[in-house]
Formats: sequence, C-alpha cells, structure tokens
Amino acid sequence: MEILLAKNQDIDGWMNLVCKVKENFPGLETADALKEHRNTVLGFIHKESAICAKIEDKIVGALLFSKDNNMLCFLAVDAEYRRQHIAEKMVSYMLKFLDPERDIIVTTYREGVQEGIAARAFYKHLGFVEGKLTEEFGSPVQEFVLIRHSTN
Repeated sequence: MEILLAKNQDIDGWMNLVCKVKENFPGLETADALKEHRNTVLGFIHKESAICAKIEDKIVGALLFSKDNNMLCFLAVDAEYRRQHIAEKMVSYMLKFLDPERDIIVTTYREGVQEGIAARAFYKHLGFVEGKLTEEFGSPVQEFVLIRHSTN
C-alpha cells in the first residue's frame, strides 16, 4: 500500500470509492451532489490537498484537507480494507502539510448517530477531543479538535 498526494488521473478511482461510501456522508445523496464533490476533489488535488491510499493502483482510501483552515475535510476508507490502519496512515501523512502550531479541526456526526460511531472512536483514538456542535449540509455534526498549538 502507498499513501500519496492524489493526481488528476486518480479522480475516477477516487469517485468509485466515494460512491461506495456516500451513505456515510451528508451532502452526497444525489448525482448532482456527486458531480459537485468530483469538482471539489479536483480543486483539492490542484492545491495538493488530497491524499489517497492505493493498493495495486486501486484507491482504497481518500482524504481531503485544508491548509488554510488546518482542517481535515473528508476521510473515507473502502469497507473491504478497513482495520488495516489506512485512515491513520493518511492522517499521519496529512500532518506534514499542516501548520504544527495550529489546532486541527474535523467534523463528524454527533454522538448517538449510528453512521458516526466508528469515526468518533477513530478521532478520539488519534487524540482529537470533542468540540462545538454545528451543522453541515443540513445535518447536525460535532467538531473534533486535535490540540497542537503550543501553550508557552
């Protein structure tokens, strides 16, 4: 397996993965939403803010991040390849592109939502702490924060 920055030629494989996991993400319910997501991913690729995990040229993991906001924006791993630390390796790879003096934010489903149980446990495992409650794509979510700023 390799973890690397995504390239334009990765978009079809990326979207194949997204189509497999779209039920777990608010805002990906329609064909138009998927088309918009594809364009968003291409923008992130252009800014070198898209990471993919590949096994034999198949994209099995995808991660989008914002350098400006020090934020993990999207993270998915193909169900067939979970429990192999792929998500953890992608997050670790992402860290070198983000400001080490700023906290990292990610949002996921609120507590009690079935689709968010695994994600919440994963982020807590990585050291993220629960933050404020908010909404995305009309869905109630919660921020998780990885405290990185120095307290000097």
